[in-house]
Amino acid sequence: MVDHEVDTAAGTAVVDADVIDRRTASDGVLARVRNGLSELTGALRRVAEHVLSDPEAAARSTIVELAERSGTSPATITRFCRAMGFEGYADLRLGIASETGRARSAGWTIDIGREIQPSDPLARVLDQIMAADTRAMHDTATLLDLTEVERAAVAIAGANRVNIFGASGSALVGEEMQFSLHRIGVAAWAWNDVHEGLASAALLRSGDVALGISHTGQTRETIEMLAEAGSRGATTLALTGFPRSPLAELADIVLLTASQATTFRPDALSARHPQLVVLDLLYIAVAQRTHDRAHAAFRRTAQAVDGHKAAKGAHS
Repeated sequence: MVDHEVDTAAGTAVVDADVIDRRTASDGVLARVRNGLSELTGALRRVAEHVLSDPEAAARSTIVELAERSGTSPATITRFCRAMGFEGYADLRLGIASETGRARSAGWTIDIGREIQPSDPLARVLDQIMAADTRAMHDTATLLDLTEVERAAVAIAGANRVNIFGASGSALVGEEMQFSLHRIGVAAWAWNDVHEGLASAALLRSGDVALGISHTGQTRETIEMLAEAGSRGATTLALTGFPRSPLAELADIVLLTASQATTFRPDALSARHPQLVVLDLLYIAVAQRTHDRAHAAFRRTAQAVDGHKAAKGAHS
């Protein structure tokens, strides 16, 4: 049944176009919808979920058909289009059709959106994981603002010290970034314990950098540590999938990633590879801006551990 009450004062969702970051026409439409999903409620969320569940069908539907299938109204579809940064439904349909066409030719649609079954052979599971990760990487590339990456690289290249905050899986990603920065001579520390992280953040000052990692941007401990660092004058960076999340709102620089969830790999887990790609890009950008120092540090650190490699042909 079509919902005709969504425009009343008691409606379940009213989202202005400003709530979802407006993107250029080249951005991935579905990535925009996925990353704006947490900002939507009620009727607008139902439209988003319907579009994501079957993008090709959405691209073929008229505005009335999409409204009926999502249980909303044409007015809600129009509001949804504007919230996603489109002038109207025709622009949204064109964007989805173009994107799904590219996805088909690239093989990204294989098994995406289908639940992994207990009886599925590993070959099919592998295809689904590869397709999902490939799509997430592409979506991340469309969401990522390279100007923000540039700003982050400049800040880290000139930093006295870099603190990295994250919990659970995000902590592992943070440790990888710490290791990479250490190899090129950047003084970096990764913290996953909130007490230790807060104590370290309290000692930061202007000229230092703090990076908070959280896919949802809602991890309380990470938010607290980054907020403490910012209050001490450090430049704050956020790596997250949600531009309007609490973590993103308090950061000076926001680096966005996308994810493509599959069975047993929810968004937070499926975001790990895109996060690593963005941090690899940031790490290389820092190395480019500190080339001589980075090259010398990388050579020295490599030499320091070289003696711990097993000799060729040696047995454990």
